[in-house]
Amino acid sequence: MRKKIFIIFIAALLFSGCQLSQIKTIKLAHGLDVTHSVHLALEYFGEEIRRISSGQLVLEIYPNSQLGSEREILELIQIGSLHMTKVSAATLENFAPQSKVLGLPYIFKNRAHAFRVLDGEIGQNLLKDSQKYRLKGLGYYDAGYRSFYTKERPIDHPNELKGLKIRVMESVTAMNMVRSFGGAPTPISWGELYTSLQQGVVDGAENNPPSFYLSKHYEICKYYSLNEHTYSPDVIIIGNSFWNELSAEQQNWISAAVNTSIEFQRKLWADHEANALEKVAKAGVEIINPDKEHFIELAQKVHEQYLKDEELKSIITQIKALE
Repeated sequence: MRKKIFIIFIAALLFSGCQLSQIKTIKLAHGLDVTHSVHLALEYFGEEIRRISSGQLVLEIYPNSQLGSEREILELIQIGSLHMTKVSAATLENFAPQSKVLGLPYIFKNRAHAFRVLDGEIGQNLLKDSQKYRLKGLGYYDAGYRSFYTKERPIDHPNELKGLKIRVMESVTAMNMVRSFGGAPTPISWGELYTSLQQGVVDGAENNPPSFYLSKHYEICKYYSLNEHTYSPDVIIIGNSFWNELSAEQQNWISAAVNTSIEFQRKLWADHEANALEKVAKAGVEIINPDKEHFIELAQKVHEQYLKDEELKSIITQIKALE
């Protein structure tokens, strides 16, 4: 009898070990606050992937730039030290050049048009293109419109940007855009921006309302000019090396969970955006609604530059033609 119990005990241990060995941990890093809609959506993705996989896939999230800037995180993913991230399309363009079209100022007619582009053939082809660079795109989160916020004066016309140092992401497109408006683009990592604003390294920056609010940049910058120059989405990325280690079933689980989290995040975004604008206004920020036509006119310089590249020209033409 004792021998039988012992055999059952050993079998249970072996089965337990087998079960543990089937658990695969997905390590995901990003640069945003834990109350940001993107982080909440990634937590939701983690819950979904655990549910769909019956616990075989588990997500670990490292927020707040714990593991580096967006660029550094992508480099870690390329070498297989990290597995996933959400990254701005503006940062992704440094790795997958076709992505720069998504950061062109005023490329999208409105948010609905942007979603039709991103969720349709054009956007999916851009995701596939990133695989050439060991970065597989899985989908797009809403990152809203980016606008200028400044310390000393409101921006109601591009002329107001002259002489101002404006923080931008590590993006040639973003730098070209700020130059086209007359400002001096200054690339600084997101985690260093608050101090840079405090110390006068830059005079302002540009981002969406939730990021402006959650970063507490409104404590320093008291003018928010909603010129809405770019609608640059966040891209969900998984490393090729990690993806290729997965079975077809595991890949399907991840794709399904990402798609569900995209729906969740886009619904959440609208509420967070409105709430952020309300909060910064209550904190004393002046909200300006400038005439966008002045910005649109100057932004054409950036478009003209990119239209000289035949590959980019084809994508830009497709985007503009899509109704």
